[in-house]
Amino acid sequence: MPSNHYLLDTHFLIWFQENNPKIPEVVMETIQNNENTIYFSQISLFEIAIKQILGKLIHFYITVEDISTQALKDVFTFIPLENPAIFNYGSICLLNEHRDLFDRLIISTVIQKEATLLSADEKFKFYPDLLKLLW
Repeated sequence: MPSNHYLLDTHFLIWFQENNPKIPEVVMETIQNNENTIYFSQISLFEIAIKQILGKLIHFYITVEDISTQALKDVFTFIPLENPAIFNYGSICLLNEHRDLFDRLIISTVIQKEATLLSADEKFKFYPDLLKLLW
């Protein structure tokens, strides 16, 4: 597993755009280290667009296009939704404690890219055998 490849979870992508102080310093150092590859996913952009339409991000006004543009300016690497992630999706356990479809696609992408997930979402800890998690 590449030790310097990281995928941003959706909320992390939002928090980074907002300069949210909840992001731990060690995580910011990881992102700012030029030797690391930081990915952001088309899945996250889709999730943000849906949540904005549903009114679940009432204080987050940045458009999905602007998020993507800024992430590229921040030298993050864009990952489109790829078939291997979709093919692997069914092998990820659907847990009663965690049924978020977007999160499962993120997990599948992390596995596909052999990356570490950057997330504060406690529910990802239900998958210790499937993914490496930082935060």
